Amino acid sequence: MGPLRWLPLLCQLLLLRLPAARPAGPIQVFVVPHSHMDVGWIYTVQESMHAYAANVYTTVVAELTRGQKRRFIAVEQEFFRLWWDGVASEQEKKQVRQLLAEGRLEFVLGGQVMHDEAVTHLDDQILQLTEGHGFLYETFGIRPQFSWHVDPFGASATTPTLFALAGFNAHLISRIDYDLKDAMQKSQGLQFVWHGSPSLSEQQEIFTHVMDQYSYCTPSHISFSNRSGFYWNGVAVFPEPPPDGIYPNMSEPVTPTNIRLYAEALVANIKQRAAWFRTPHVLWPWGCDKQFFNASVQFSNMDPLLDYINNHTAQYGISARYATLSDYFQALYAFNMTWNIHDHHDFLPYSSEPLQTWTGFYTSRSNLKGLARQASAMLHAGESMFTRYMWPEPHGSMDPMWALQQLQQLRWAVSEVQHHDAITGTESPKVNNMYVDHLRMGMLGVRKLMASISLDRSPVSGTGPVGYVASVYNPLAWEITTIITLTIPFPNVSVTDEMGHPVSAQIQNSTDDPSTYDLLILTTIPGLSYRYYKVMHIYGNQAGTSGLAVPMASILTFGLKLRNQTSQDLLVPVTNDCYTLLFDQDTNMLHSIQERQSNHTVRMTQEFLEYKANGDVKQGPISDNYLFASNNTAERTWEAVGMQMVVGPLATDIRQYFYRNITDQDYIYAIHSRLAHVHLSPAGELLCHRIEQQYHVGPLELNREAILRTSSGLNTQQVLYSDNNGYQMQQRPHKAFKSNSIPRNYYPMVQSAFIEDDKSRLVLLTERAHGVSSQENGQVEVMLHRRLWNNLDWNLKNNLTLNDTSVVHSVVWLLLGPKSITTALRPRSGVALQHRPVVLFREMTDKEVPVQRSQNPQAVTLPHNLHLQILSIPGWNYSRNHAQHLKSLQRGHPEKRQADLQRVLLRLQHLYEAGEDPMLSQPVTVNLQVALGGLGTLVAVEERSLTGTWDVRMLMRWRWRKTGNRRGYPSSPPGSPGGSVITVYPKEIRTFFIYFRQ
Repeated sequence: MGPLRWLPLLCQLLLLRLPAARPAGPIQVFVVPHSHMDVGWIYTVQESMHAYAANVYTTVVAELTRGQKRRFIAVEQEFFRLWWDGVASEQEKKQVRQLLAEGRLEFVLGGQVMHDEAVTHLDDQILQLTEGHGFLYETFGIRPQFSWHVDPFGASATTPTLFALAGFNAHLISRIDYDLKDAMQKSQGLQFVWHGSPSLSEQQEIFTHVMDQYSYCTPSHISFSNRSGFYWNGVAVFPEPPPDGIYPNMSEPVTPTNIRLYAEALVANIKQRAAWFRTPHVLWPWGCDKQFFNASVQFSNMDPLLDYINNHTAQYGISARYATLSDYFQALYAFNMTWNIHDHHDFLPYSSEPLQTWTGFYTSRSNLKGLARQASAMLHAGESMFTRYMWPEPHGSMDPMWALQQLQQLRWAVSEVQHHDAITGTESPKVNNMYVDHLRMGMLGVRKLMASISLDRSPVSGTGPVGYVASVYNPLAWEITTIITLTIPFPNVSVTDEMGHPVSAQIQNSTDDPSTYDLLILTTIPGLSYRYYKVMHIYGNQAGTSGLAVPMASILTFGLKLRNQTSQDLLVPVTNDCYTLLFDQDTNMLHSIQERQSNHTVRMTQEFLEYKANGDVKQGPISDNYLFASNNTAERTWEAVGMQMVVGPLATDIRQYFYRNITDQDYIYAIHSRLAHVHLSPAGELLCHRIEQQYHVGPLELNREAILRTSSGLNTQQVLYSDNNGYQMQQRPHKAFKSNSIPRNYYPMVQSAFIEDDKSRLVLLTERAHGVSSQENGQVEVMLHRRLWNNLDWNLKNNLTLNDTSVVHSVVWLLLGPKSITTALRPRSGVALQHRPVVLFREMTDKEVPVQRSQNPQAVTLPHNLHLQILSIPGWNYSRNHAQHLKSLQRGHPEKRQADLQRVLLRLQHLYEAGEDPMLSQPVTVNLQVALGGLGTLVAVEERSLTGTWDVRMLMRWRWRKTGNRRGYPSSPPGSPGGSVITVYPKEIRTFFIYFRQ
């Protein structure tokens, strides 16, 4: 096996002196009862609630109430909230409050779901945590302080930073590469202090515990008992629980006859685990997937077993107790050991066994990945649009409570799909359909909300449509210049802005529907502001005589060219101020790109290839929803390429079509590239510097995994950079493995990847997650789509094959240039791709009287290195006075209080790493009163923890002793005064509640 990316960490571990002998005394075992409940996966949320999830909380609460020693941790708030709102009795709610007060029931993590770490975006991770934490704080005054991230498929370095910002004291993970975990066990290195960000100071570090090889499940086999080890309640039954209450696969109950055998099995496992850790504390997770739906059976068997072990402590050398996660970490913290530091590298990709590399899910169900990000972007825009509607005062007839309900519905749908068996594409088809339905319903509601705000009008009758009114909203806090596209049914139009002035536009045949036309409009929009456009149909001779008619783009068609066509370097240029793209007429392929500012030309080609997957488990490793297992290089599966160039005053579109056979009528792949003809000015900088591409892929043949490979003349040494969750970049040097080398060199690309040499950097920006790799020097390949079927019994039983017959349309923006240029452009361009303008338009009738629109409210403008991550009215009832909030809850005030419409949530993110750019990496100071002046007079600013539940001045996270003292770069000191002038340091994320004068 070649060198591991984690070699620096392993060197640290191996160089450590052997730990001193443990203090005399028994091993302390913390038995943590839990149930891992996937929000989806094989069964829908509704099916899971009916079959087992509701029973978990009902029976656990009853059993905790019966035994003072008993404990339980609860994780996923979507299930708990559904139980609390729709199942729990008033008596059960009272019991929950008592158990929480006693610390015997503990919420850990506290998000709506246990989110995936590889393919989720930073914004959406924060959203789902915020929604779960908001519910817990409003309902119980609870603020989770520990993570329980036991099932995501690999661990991202973004996570420790976010969890530290959320106020967590310790972080727990499980799934990391099996080789690395084995090495860490042997060196007692499963616990460390993780510095997730290279730019942030130790304020954002977090103590991290990696579960050992048994992961989060109790050992599942005991030789003398039944098949399920310590899972006495058996296996959940879908769709209906058995009427007699007897579940299949129940272990042999604990009896006086067998209790010694159970105890010895448990003790042996504990001692094995204890050898892998440096302190005499062993976390022993008791539970697994869908456990504790019959908690009485579970506890009635474990109670006597723990008592038996404690009665034989002198014999076994073990002291055992039920515990929450807090109990375990408090004991560990009190031990006051000095821990090693792990730097900002992640634990990706994840391999569970030598031939099982979990890199396929980076691409599985690409359409769901795309829809999830579209929904997230719409939610982001809807949140700020609604906030601007409400402040300084509502300026319409819309009901604010209805509007907040629409936002809440989409918040929960976007949160739900971040689950580690959702956006990953590792769920069954019916569960995928559930996620899609929830996202689409939520998006529909928010689109209605946005239309109510931006297209509000009285109904007007008329004889027919004569055109359209379009509202374009910029959800970013910067002024942007971009091209928007409207699809309309007629080609002869005029376009004017809100002042009646003609605007730059072009019209061309639509790529989606040959009977329609794409109208391209060049627009410049201030931050969090609107532009309005009127599109009028020009009839008959008017089209030829009116100077207002939008010009039609011309089309150049190039005939089909065979794949093995010899090139004579007959090149067709497409040029703007930033690039010249050269296409080869003999092959209809991209030939090279000249970056005009540096006058440097890079040879570059793009083509589609496919990995052929094995579908027979008898023939070797298989690819499925999770796994990518190809050991053969990708193959070209097209024979000919056709090309069109659509040339207009605003942009040139290059459309390349790839045919499997030259005689085929339908293409299997396509690349639509666009180069905007805008000047390189401050306003047009981002638009000029990007090559916009959309890829059409599918439907694929069975057992195919499709990639787009971009081959360049860059001397990259097979080093790739890809991002963690759109937040920070990781270097990915190519590694030579004995087996599975291709899949193990794949990484997630959530928003960005690049390759570079000493002259140029090629950046890829994407609006959904993909797998990305560099298998050869100067190459970067993006996996775009997968269609798989295999005969693995487990996959067939649970319908977890990936027979995805859909067509995928992925968008990627390319940037090319010297590091100095691309470093400055990459973070801003990635945000601009994620948060493109929202276009809302409606028909206009011939009887409609033009409405004079009021001036835009004052723009919200931030410096270019600062991103407005969220501006919203969360609605949750937080409290400035935590003690008062707890007293109010104890007095039994109604839970369904009126939503809080006065508190505004503001979160700002510095986009650049320390030292990354000479100007943009500098700390940035902002006067919020000035920046947010359009919302009214700011009267109070409170800095909060990431999810809003803590006043940062009150947040005193645990400080773990550690080797060395890496302080990092400056960051905002905790407890800084809450004035309106703030400074944000590189990579900081700062969260505020802000209040305006009413």
